[in-house]
Amino acid sequence: MTWTDPTQKCAHVVARPGCACCSAEVRAITRRLNADLGRRGFVAGVTASVAMLGIAAYSGAKAQPLNGAVTLFTNARLFDGLNLNTRSGVSVLVRDGMIADVVQGPITPPDGATVIDAAGRTLIPGLIDAHWHTMMAALPISRLLTQDAGDIHLAAATQAERTLMRGFTTVRDLAGPSFALKRAIDSGSVVGPRIYPCGAMISQSSGHGDFRNIWELPGGAGSLSRAEQLGAAALADGRDAVLRATREQLMKGASQIKLVAGGGVSSAYDPLDVTEFLSEEIEAAVLAAEDWGTYVCAHVYTPRGIQRCLKAGVKSIEHGQLADEDTVKMMADSGVVWSIQPFVEALASSGLSPDMVAKARVMWDGTDTAYQLAVKHGVPTGWGSDILFDAKATEDQGKNLSYMARWYTPSQALKQATADNAFILNLSGPRNPYPGTLGVIQKGAHADLLLVDGDPTKNLDLVADPDTNFKVIMKAGQIFKNTL
Repeated sequence: MTWTDPTQKCAHVVARPGCACCSAEVRAITRRLNADLGRRGFVAGVTASVAMLGIAAYSGAKAQPLNGAVTLFTNARLFDGLNLNTRSGVSVLVRDGMIADVVQGPITPPDGATVIDAAGRTLIPGLIDAHWHTMMAALPISRLLTQDAGDIHLAAATQAERTLMRGFTTVRDLAGPSFALKRAIDSGSVVGPRIYPCGAMISQSSGHGDFRNIWELPGGAGSLSRAEQLGAAALADGRDAVLRATREQLMKGASQIKLVAGGGVSSAYDPLDVTEFLSEEIEAAVLAAEDWGTYVCAHVYTPRGIQRCLKAGVKSIEHGQLADEDTVKMMADSGVVWSIQPFVEALASSGLSPDMVAKARVMWDGTDTAYQLAVKHGVPTGWGSDILFDAKATEDQGKNLSYMARWYTPSQALKQATADNAFILNLSGPRNPYPGTLGVIQKGAHADLLLVDGDPTKNLDLVADPDTNFKVIMKAGQIFKNTL
């Protein structure tokens, strides 16, 4: 496998100018709720509406209107996402959300165009995080399992805007009920990145997605845990149950399916070394996903678990830090993609128990070897951050990417976080919610662009400080930040 190229006035308005209670957004939410009452879509309608309210939570980004928008970047150093070398003196024309032209040298500005003189700064594609948790990044796990769903969606909406302002214009969301937030972002009601949602991670009982307490056992038919009620996890035992859970996530709009096929750091009961799901259960999810034209990615660390997933037809291995050389050779021969995360101790999430920290150390110890084996055997590799349960840690999303310089050149690392990750997104085939070309700067691609003060192909640490170094942030042709 190779990589390819959102009538009554409020009494307090006078006292609080700018109140959103009578805004167009809130009136739209009210209409939606009224329309959804009494229908099967009530719960989904409430969830989406709560997510829309997140527009008031964080107001840092101010997008320019898109309709008919034309932007011209001139005199830029260009990293296009595909070529490891940059080109200087490049002009990039953006029209109606797409890249209309990329030219060596100047372009005559069209009438009404916004002209941005890059002055030799580096223009790169918007960053893509291939392993992000939209709904779980900003709150501790204790609050996620106990708070009202509305609080969770509001926190996620706020974090979504901050994600975009860190330069991440697209994320592959790998567990959580992000469907409503995705719709709110797509409609313009909330600011945030493009989201490729998987919905609930599908887990066996006792697996990484089983967040029940011991006193909640045994579970029975119709008895859902809090994580299942929220749509963060779906417990399924046996082929038929896995088929049902997979099809339900596809029905909700999943662009890919996530199985948890091995132990996890943040789960309380399953050791890191256990193998989860029988072969026929994994095969059932793979077949159901393929029937919808998409694929299964699997959370798994160990050789046994990875090999079982490969034999069942899983297309993306998430994590895999404990893989041995024979397993990596098998990955290379299978044509899968390997979504590794540069886990180091400094990125430990808060709120982990001592047992979880112990598991994390085992996984951290395998990170260096995993990257070395991926390079040695040429396994197509993507980058993701997998930051969980810690709003403060999310500020290090770009810093997490900068750690890739331990194993790759800065240009190679940037390629992973742009064009290579876009390749992974395209595995969703007809379930791709954003058809077209992402992750590159070329004619006809989506206009997701970052203007960086400096050259990140020489100094990857620049991406660790987006507030200072990202002068322009554009998503779909809209400028969300411009400090020039």
